[in-house]
Amino acid sequence: RGKPVKTTFSDQARPCPQDHVNRQFVAECPNALWVSDFTYVSTWQGFVYVAFIIDVFARFIVGWKVSSSARTDFVLDALEQALYARRPVKQGGLIHHSDRGVQYVSIRYTERLVEAGIEPSVGSVGDSYDNALAETINGLYKAEVIHRRSWPTRGAVELETLKWV
Repeated sequence: RGKPVKTTFSDQARPCPQDHVNRQFVAECPNALWVSDFTYVSTWQGFVYVAFIIDVFARFIVGWKVSSSARTDFVLDALEQALYARRPVKQGGLIHHSDRGVQYVSIRYTERLVEAGIEPSVGSVGDSYDNALAETINGLYKAEVIHRRSWPTRGAVELETLKWV
């Protein structure tokens, strides 16, 4: 597998939302709690990044995106897909939980959550248990899709991710 790649870079100076989940990955109904994270995939052309947003109640991926860049736009695209697919009610109590990666605590991402009536929540620094459900989905994705073969292009990863989701 080689040397692990660090995908979470937190900005200690940036104010962060509170952790409203406290490792309790349960929801009473759909669109009550979404968890989000991204992982990386090595291709012949370099790394690509894959973001997922999961509805905790349904244990279903409601948004995802494959990108050659780990910038905020790519996780925003996954969020937009989830918002389009699920159309959550504004101020309906939906919590969006993620790690403290700069993409998820960026002004643009946080503003979009607030605009959609979603309460942002982030776990503590460097503790994968604070986003365990999303980390589990990443692990399943890698075991069931990524580690089964090598990947020539981003497009190949995107197609297989679509089939898996």
